[in-house]
Formats: sequence, structure tokens, C-alpha cells
Amino acid sequence: MAEQGLFDLSGRVALVVGAAGGLGRAVARGLAEAGADLALADLAREPLEALAADLRAGSGAQALTGALDVTRRDQVEALVEQVVGALGRIDVLVNAAGITRRAPAEEFPEELWDRILAVNLKGTFLTCQAVGRHMIARGAGGSIVNFASVAGLVGLRETIAYCASKGGVVQVTRTLAVEWAQHRVRVNAVAPSWFDTRMGALVTQPVERLYAEGVRRPDMAWLQQQTVARVPMQRLGQPEELVGSVVYLASDASSMVTGHILAIDGGFLAE
Repeated sequence: MAEQGLFDLSGRVALVVGAAGGLGRAVARGLAEAGADLALADLAREPLEALAADLRAGSGAQALTGALDVTRRDQVEALVEQVVGALGRIDVLVNAAGITRRAPAEEFPEELWDRILAVNLKGTFLTCQAVGRHMIARGAGGSIVNFASVAGLVGLRETIAYCASKGGVVQVTRTLAVEWAQHRVRVNAVAPSWFDTRMGALVTQPVERLYAEGVRRPDMAWLQQQTVARVPMQRLGQPEELVGSVVYLASDASSMVTGHILAIDGGFLAE
């Protein structure tokens, strides 16, 4: 029982940004199963409603939803105010929102660079800043878990903006961890490799919409083969395989862990 208590999030409130699908959706379910009440945010509110209803029915958790463009400071601050007003506080923040597009670096469109950096890096900082202010003012500490990527730790072909944005998330995470440790606000990140999600669909089917308009497309079968071949476990991760790592970083089990980048990568970074 004592061991279970380490990971128990009962009585805590978790805000999951990017909860409508993929890894964010799986993480929201895992946090609810660990006992947390949930606030779910994404660009479109409608996909969140079914998830919220399912969480209420399945775990008995409170779950509210809110539409959010993470690149808009006014929307981020309004959402934090809404969550605190409805649920009393925010103990855990998970930043899972992210986008990507592929193109050779010499052809990478400026507007895509700006959009990817705005969502992945600026959006992560804005939500960290708004929730961090609340946690500091409340004086009870908290845990922030950002979504970095193996792409933020190594160079990957045709993903210059995504790699830059996730490398920035790594440094935002480390810097906030140093600044906010005195307030008992822990800031960590997970760094997934390729997972079986909509964003990871490039390696499971030829999704050409992941490529920028007007740039050459590679041989998709070759790209799929090469991508999976770089993972020593020789497969994609499943969203549920990331949940335990996030629950660990959100819970008291990681009470002495901050500024850490936890790779969930099938051995990619160990090779």
C-alpha cells in the first residue's frame, strides 16, 4: 500500500494541454486513474467533451474542458483562471500540445517555422508561466511535465523547426526547474521517440499532409522503414506506454526530481 501511495494523485488537480488525442489523451486517462481531477484543453473543445464524460463515468474524477490556442497569452491566462475558479487550484500541468511538418532545411517555409515554434515552444512557455505563477502564489508547490522529444536532443532529417522547438522545450524545462525549485515547483520533461499517434502516422502510413506544400516528397516506404529501423526495439511506442512516466513525474514518487528529461524512446538515444 505504501508503494501505491507514492503514485497516488487523489485530491490533486491536473491540467492537460493537448488532451484531445494521441499522447495527451492517454496521459489524461492515466492521471484520472491515478486519482487526479482533470482540466482538459485543446484547440477544439468538442473532442474533449466525450473524453471528459468518459473520465467522470470511469474513474469518478471531476473533468472540465476548455478550448485553447496555446500561442495566445490571453487565452492561456483565461483558462488558468477558469480552472482555478472551478477546481480550486492546479497541482499538475502537462504540456502535450505540439505540431510538426517535414521539409528539407533549404526549402523549409518561413511561415511553417514560425507556426511550429509558436505552438511547440512559445505555447509551452506561456502555459508554464501562467500555471507557474499560480503555483508560486499558492505556495504549495506543484509539478510541471513538458513534452520534449528525442528530436530535441539529436538532429533528425527534414525536421529543422520541430527539432529546434523541442530543443527549446528542453532548455525551458531546465531553466524553470532551476528558477522555481525554491518554490517547490518541479519542472521535468518526457522525450518520446516515435509513437503510434496521428503525429506519428508518418511512419505507419504515407501521410503526405505532414509535408510542407511545394516541397519534394521522399519515397514514403523507404522513410517508414528507415524511421522504425532507428529504434532498437524495432517498433513504435503505444500511447499507454508513456503514461507511467508522466504519472511518476507528476507524483510524489519523483519528489527529488526536477530539470530532468526522461526519454521514452525504445533505446533510440542509447544506440
